[in-house]
Parts: sequence; C-alpha cells; structure tokens
Amino acid sequence: MSAQAQMRALLDQLMGTSRDGDETRQRVKFTDERVCKSHLLNCCPHDILSGTRMDLGDCAKTHDLALRADYEIASKERELFFELDAVDHLESFIADCDRRTELAKKRLVETQDEISAEVAAKAETVHELNEEIGKLLAKAEQLGAEGNVDEAQLVLQEVEKVRSRKRDAEEEYRNSMPASSFQQQKLRVCEVCSAYLGLHDNDRRLADHFGGKLHLGFIQIREKLEALKKTVIDKQEKRNQDRLKRREEREKEERMKKRTKSRSRERSREHRSRSRERRRRRSRSSSRERRRSSRSRSRDRERRRRHRSRSRSCSKGRRHEPSTRHKSSRDRERSSRDHSRERSRKRGSSERRQDSRDQNGRTDSRRAQDRDRDTGDL
Repeated sequence: MSAQAQMRALLDQLMGTSRDGDETRQRVKFTDERVCKSHLLNCCPHDILSGTRMDLGDCAKTHDLALRADYEIASKERELFFELDAVDHLESFIADCDRRTELAKKRLVETQDEISAEVAAKAETVHELNEEIGKLLAKAEQLGAEGNVDEAQLVLQEVEKVRSRKRDAEEEYRNSMPASSFQQQKLRVCEVCSAYLGLHDNDRRLADHFGGKLHLGFIQIREKLEALKKTVIDKQEKRNQDRLKRREEREKEERMKKRTKSRSRERSREHRSRSRERRRRRSRSSSRERRRSSRSRSRDRERRRRHRSRSRSCSKGRRHEPSTRHKSSRDRERSSRDHSRERSRKRGSSERRQDSRDQNGRTDSRRAQDRDRDTGDL
C-alpha cells in the first residue's frame, strides 16, 4: 500500500464517510446488511489472517474503515448490538477450525505407529515443554522489539529453565522406546491454529510458530470471541435489568394512577355525600323557616283579628269611654279619627242651631217693625 493510500485509510478511520462530502460513499450505511459487522468490531478473520498460509481472501461483505469510524461514533450514543452478528461469525469460523484440528488428529493416529499410553504421555510432556519454550521465545522477541530489554532477559532465563526440563523429558522418552522408533518424527496438532508441530523441532522453529502471524491471529480471534460473548452477556443483562426497571416503573405508575383514581372517586363520593347532606340540612332549615314564618304570620293574623274584634266591641259598648290601653296603633288612629269626626259633627250642628236662632231673631224683629209701621199709619 502506498503512502497516499495509507493516509486516505487513516483519514477514513478517523473521520468517517463524510470527510470529503462524497455522497456516493454515504449511500451505504454501517447498518446495512451488506456491511461486515465483524469488520466494524475489528475482529474479522479475513483481515486478521491475511498474508498467512491460511489467508481467506476478501470477505463477501463490505469492509470500509470509514464505516467503522461511523459505527464507533454512533455506538457512543446508543446500543446497536452488532456483537451478536460478530459472535455468530466468529463461532462458525472457530467451529470450522476445530473440525479441521480433529480431522488432523485422526489422520495422525492413522498414519503414525501406535505407541503405549506411558510413552504417549511422555511424548505429550515433551510437546507441552516445546510449546512453552516457543511461547516464551515469542514473548521475549516482542519485548525486545518494544524496547523492554530487561524484561526480555528475564524471559530468556525462564526459557533456559524450561529447556533443561525439556532435555530431561526427552531423555525419559528416549529410554522408554527403541532407538529406531525414537528417530521417527512424532507430530502433534496445535490446538490453537491446527498446524503440525514436531517432537524434535528446534527452538527457532517453535519460536517462529508461536510468534507467527497465523498462531497469534487465531489467539486474537479466540480471545475476541470470548470478549464478545462476555460483552453480549453483560449487555443482555443490562437490557433485561432496564426492561425490568421500566416494567416496575410502569407498574408503579399504574398503581399510582389506580390509587389516585380511587382517591378521586372516594373524594367525589364524599363530596357528593357532603353536598347531599348540606342540601338536606338546607331543605330542613328552609322548611323550618317556612313553618316558623307561616306560624308567625298566622299568629300575627290571629292577633290582628283579635285586636280588630276587641276594638270593635270596645267602640260599640263603651263609645264615651275610649280606652287605648290594649289598642294598636291603627285602632288608636281610627278612634282618634272617629272622635274628630264626632267633634266636627257636634260643632257643625251647634253652628247650624245658632244660625237658625239668628235667622229667627231677625224675622221676629222685622215682624215687629212691620207691625209698628202699620200702627203708625193708622
């Protein structure tokens, strides 16, 4: 890959598909089914094992570093659960690798000479020590490449200890079987990458295998699969807890709503009962007031009637002895009006009598004058 292509890939990985405003690249979203979800999570076997003797070639789905950047940005905002697709992909790949490993073991059993269980156990011990030496040498080389020289020296010291143990195990294995059979190469299948390992391989061969890209790639795939499984379990537990929490909240809200409804119903019932009681009390009080008012009116009418009857009887029986002790104001007014009328009648009659007397005196005087005139003429 040229430097320009590397820079372009780095920009895609950092900024995503929209870094240049290219609409054609934005047509394919990272959520599309055509996009490899294992690639988005940086665990696709096609990328990890590229350049090895088990190179799988190009993936059938889309690989784009810009889409991976888009996914990393979106995953910070919400859960996408692409880990499920990646787990399915890696499990199918590891299952296929394990099947190849079992087939290789069966093939070795069929081709190699059969040995006793004791000799097989000693051979297995030698293989395990070879594997440990290879891993330690690969680790020392990695530490040296990183600049940790002191730690690399400590690892090499452990390698020497394991080599001494290996020599002792090989000696026991050599003594337990004939020399002709010992010279034959005893192969063993690697449990990680299904590659063949020899019992008499030197340290350089072991270091190249255990520190090689193929073996480390399979280790990375297997470790990534375990990490994804754990992540999926954690997310599922979290989602279940969130669902349970939301369900409890909904149930709590429903209970609160029911309580509020029941309380409102009780309050409305109490309010209605109180209003009914108030209306009853008001009706009772109003009926009492009406009865009282009717009684008082009837008593007043009876009093007025009695007073009228008394006043009439008093005015008829004792007209010249008016008594105003038990009379009402109206009776007193009537009696005063009657007295005034009586006085005015008396005054008028006396005046008429006086006028009649005066007229009679005048007529008598006129008659006397006429008689005197008549006598004088005679």
